[in-house]
Amino acid sequence: MTHIEAQKAETGTGPGAPVSAWAMRKAMLSEFWYYFSQNKGAVIGLVVFSIIVFLAVFAPLIAPHSPSLQNREALLWPPGWMEGGTWAYPLGTDALGRDIFSRLIFGARFSLFIGVVVVTLSVSVGVIVGLIAGFFRGWIDTAIMRVMDVILAFPSLLLALVLVAILGPGLTNAMIAIALILQPHFVRLTRASVLSEREREYVISARVAGAGKLRLMFKTILPNCLAPLIVQATLAFSNAILDAAALGFLGVGAQPPTPEWGTMLAEAREFILRAWWVVTLPGLAILITVLAINLMGDGLRDALDPKLKQS
Repeated sequence: MTHIEAQKAETGTGPGAPVSAWAMRKAMLSEFWYYFSQNKGAVIGLVVFSIIVFLAVFAPLIAPHSPSLQNREALLWPPGWMEGGTWAYPLGTDALGRDIFSRLIFGARFSLFIGVVVVTLSVSVGVIVGLIAGFFRGWIDTAIMRVMDVILAFPSLLLALVLVAILGPGLTNAMIAIALILQPHFVRLTRASVLSEREREYVISARVAGAGKLRLMFKTILPNCLAPLIVQATLAFSNAILDAAALGFLGVGAQPPTPEWGTMLAEAREFILRAWWVVTLPGLAILITVLAINLMGDGLRDALDPKLKQS
């Protein structure tokens, strides 16, 4: 008896047993966690990401100082474990005497907020457009996909810079620009999934039973296309954080004194030789966060893709 079969027997979802909705959900969740936990890197990524989310949510309680509080007597102080440092500023201070540890924690809030907003926008619009293209086909499909091809033809960061230059610098406009450049990936992925599902027997049966177009699109086809979209959303989340940091570093994203990681890097680049912690620590925060999200995405792919599941 395999691991999953044993769990089905325990939960009463095996052959001949009465199946309840709760038991089915519990068995599906247990199966998902079993395959997800087989990827040790994904579990580590989940733990690290959970810590980052915890720090971001409780930043006002955890941070020892206000992220914008300046101390003119503590300019470019090194981290607490180095000579000349103090544990009152555990990761040191920047050129204006602001606590780097506090700014990193509050910066996690901005980065996670950027990721959530960008992914929500790009997924919402991308899935709807992809459904329309894949379901109706014809000239609608051709027109939509040519527009997506044009967007994908430009380097993503360059296109984001152009859009922000048009809309104006700022965090909100940066998020809109990043959402626009990530949207084609969801459009193409949704369209491909719809094309593979629209001629399946269950869709034909629903159409014969009198289901309308909207019901076929959103109730019948879309739920069966969610697995690859969830994996793509995790990758888009990390890309959004990277792109926002890049725009902030170039001066067109979040504006000072906002404690966004890319903006912190931009403010500190002139001190890279004599105060390494001012540049290195925000860069490490970006690296660790993006790596954790990508590891989680790898685990989600293993858990949601039937081709990768192993008995």
